[in-house]
Amino acid sequence: MSRMTLQGVPSAPVPPPPRWAVLAAHLTALVVLPSGLWRIALVLGHPAGYTEAGFEPFTAVDDKVWMLALSVVSELVALLTLGLVRPWGEVVPHWIPLIGGRRVRPLAAVVPAALGAAGLTLIWATVPFWWTYPHEDLTATGNLVVGVLYQPLFLWGPLTAAVTVSYYRRHRVRGRG
Repeated sequence: MSRMTLQGVPSAPVPPPPRWAVLAAHLTALVVLPSGLWRIALVLGHPAGYTEAGFEPFTAVDDKVWMLALSVVSELVALLTLGLVRPWGEVVPHWIPLIGGRRVRPLAAVVPAALGAAGLTLIWATVPFWWTYPHEDLTATGNLVVGVLYQPLFLWGPLTAAVTVSYYRRHRVRGRG
C-alpha cells in the first residue's frame, strides 16, 4: 500500500513493521489481561485473594459497572497498540463514518500513543515494588497472586513506546534535510 502526499501524489510505500514490533503490540494486549480478569472475578463475587474481613463484595450496580468498564476500557486501549502495526493504523477502516478510507496522518497516531506510553509508564512504575507495601486485606497467597497478576502492567508503557517509535520510523517523511 502506498502513501499519498497531501497533494495526492503517491509517495514511497510504508515498510512493513518489524517482527519485534508486531510481537510487542500483541504483548501489550496480553499484559493488561491478567489484572482485568482479576477485577472481573471481584465483580462476580469471588474474594480473589482478599481475607474474609477484607473482602467487600460489590453490591452497588455502579461499582460493578465501574470495575467492569475499567477492565474492558483498559483492554481496548491496549488493543489500540495493534493499530500501530496493522493496516487500520494507516488507513481508517471504511465502516467508520465520515473519515473511513482516509489515510491516518502519522502524528495523529504517534502523539497520542507517545503520550499514552509516557503516562502508562508513570502510572505503573511502582508495580515492581508491590511486595514492599503492606496489603493487610489480602491473604499471603492473595498478596502473591495479585502481585503477579499486576506485574505485567509495568511493561504496558514501555511496550507501547517501543511500538510507537517503530511506527514513527516507518512513517516519517524521508528525504527531508
